[in-house]
Amino acid sequence: MPATARQIVSLLPSATEILYALGLGDRVCGVTHECDYPPDAQTKRILVRPAFDPDRLSPAEIDAAVSRLAREGQSVYRVDEEAIRELQPDMIVTQTLCEVCAVTGDHLDTILPLLGQRPAVVALHPHTLADILEDIRRVGDACGVPEAAAAVVADLERRMAAVRARTAAVAHRPRVACIEWYEPPYTGGHWVPEMVELAGGVPVLSQAGKPSSRVLWQQVVDAAPDVLVLMPCGYDTRRAAAEADGLMRLPGWQDLPAVRAGRVYAVNANAYFNRPGPRIVDGLEIMAWIVHPDLFPPPEPKNCEPLVPQEN
Repeated sequence: MPATARQIVSLLPSATEILYALGLGDRVCGVTHECDYPPDAQTKRILVRPAFDPDRLSPAEIDAAVSRLAREGQSVYRVDEEAIRELQPDMIVTQTLCEVCAVTGDHLDTILPLLGQRPAVVALHPHTLADILEDIRRVGDACGVPEAAAAVVADLERRMAAVRARTAAVAHRPRVACIEWYEPPYTGGHWVPEMVELAGGVPVLSQAGKPSSRVLWQQVVDAAPDVLVLMPCGYDTRRAAAEADGLMRLPGWQDLPAVRAGRVYAVNANAYFNRPGPRIVDGLEIMAWIVHPDLFPPPEPKNCEPLVPQEN
C-alpha cells in the first residue's frame, strides 16, 4: 500500500464496508456515526454525527428537519473538526450521491483546511450495480490493493449471475414497488430497480440508474403492485415495520394486490438496500426470495419480515 494511505477516514458507511472487505480495516482511523459494519468499525473514532437525532423522530418529522436545514443552507451532519485535526488522515473516502444519506464532498471545503498536508480524496458516486462494483475497484486501486478488489468483485459478480440465471426463464414476473420513505412517499431508485429486475420482477414507479423519487400515494395505488417492499432509508427491519402504520391507514391500502396477497415485506434497508457496498448483493438475494420464494431460500427473519397476512 502506498505510504500516503495509512490513515484512512471514511465519511460514509458503504465506503467503510468496502475498505474492510478489501482487508484495510486496520488503516481506517475515523468513521461516521452510521458506520456500524463490520462490528470492528464501531471501535473507530466517530468524526461525523447528525444535526438532529433521527431515532427520536417520525418519518414526517425527519423529512421536515431535513427540509428546514436545507432552506437554512445548513448541513444535516456535523463534522468533528478537532478530531480531524488530530488524525491528519492521508486519505478521505467520501461521496457525491446524496447529501441526506451521508457526508458529501461539499464538506471537504471545511475539512481540508484543517489538515497540514492535503490527503488523497476518493469520491464515490454510484447509480447502478455496475457503478458499485466499479467503486470497489476504484477504492482498491487508490489504496494499492487492486488484486483484493478484483477478488471481491469477482465473488459478487458470481452471486449476481447465480440469481440472474435462476430467474431468467420465469414465466411470471410480479410488479414490485419499493418504498424508500414513508412520509412523504419515495420510491427506491438508482440500483434498486435493477435488483428487482435481476430478482425476476418488474419495478414500478422507478427507473434503473435514476434517483429515488417522491410520488403521490395515489400513484402507488394506481400502479397496483403485486409485491410491496418497504425499505425506508436508514431503517432496519424492525423500524421499517414499526413505522409502517401510517401507510396502512392510507386510502387504497387494503385494495393493493400486494396487500390482498399478503406480499408486503419490511426489510433491513440500512444494511442491504440503501448502502452501495458489498452487502448490496445480500440485498439482491433477499429481493430474489421476496419476488420468487419458490426459487430461493428465505432470508433471516431479522432481515425481512412479512407485514400482512395472506388473504384466504
